[in-house]
Amino acid sequence: MSKVTHVARTPDAHAPAAHATAPHATAPHATAPHATAPHATAPYAGHGDDTADASTRQRVLQLVAGEGPITAADLAARLDLTPAAIRRHLGVLEGVAQIAVHDGVGLGPARRGRPAKRYVVTAQGQSALSHRYAEIATDALRFLADTVGTEAVERFAAQRVAELEARLAPRVDEAAGDDVTGRVERLADALSDDGYAATARTVPGLHAVQLCQGHCPVQDVAHEFPQLCDAETRAFSRLLGVHVQRLATLAGGGHVCTTNIPVAQPPPAAGTAPTSNPPVLAPEGTNA
Repeated sequence: MSKVTHVARTPDAHAPAAHATAPHATAPHATAPHATAPHATAPYAGHGDDTADASTRQRVLQLVAGEGPITAADLAARLDLTPAAIRRHLGVLEGVAQIAVHDGVGLGPARRGRPAKRYVVTAQGQSALSHRYAEIATDALRFLADTVGTEAVERFAAQRVAELEARLAPRVDEAAGDDVTGRVERLADALSDDGYAATARTVPGLHAVQLCQGHCPVQDVAHEFPQLCDAETRAFSRLLGVHVQRLATLAGGGHVCTTNIPVAQPPPAAGTAPTSNPPVLAPEGTNA
């Protein structure tokens, strides 16, 4: 921070009229030394809740994607940022592996001394720029439903989940015999490895296990096309060998996807009538 303070004093000492021409001299961020830079929030970079800072960093990433390999000096000039601000944004983007230093030789005449770093976007950075996959997928399914019919959407959902089922089946089958609880636990582990953040939770006092998924890769699409959730539920039933009941979904507004799985009940005691209708369970995380 001492470096920033030194820069702030320099223009005051040698150019007292500088603030008269700066359009942002009255901006609330008085600590920003560069009055002509529109991004006066730069000193607060690194905080995930700073919307302006995140927006600026997104612009940096987009420019690197479109113009890279590109130097920090060129980026600063294009975005009207100070050298310190652009270095900070580049440091954050490089730290999360969204950009990288280009190894090749840059265009233009060679210069003496150490060559300037030139940045390019990584595959991870390209993914960060692509936030419209869900929108495109929803549009595609909507077109399919309108032109072919909802049966086509159901067939697509079944085909998609069949691939997931084939991938998970060997892991679930590792569980011994007909131990449903063990199979649910193996299924939860396999789903977690696939990115679903799943857990198996026993329900105290009841002969049931709840499979909870904290992440769904098709959540936004399934909000309009619940056929994706229905196909997944049927796949779980086949994998576990029992009838299951979906109680809540992320797409439907739940904070987790919750599937209720009944487990084998012990035989009733002598003279006790068996329970034919187990009570309806509230989804995990609800107050029902």
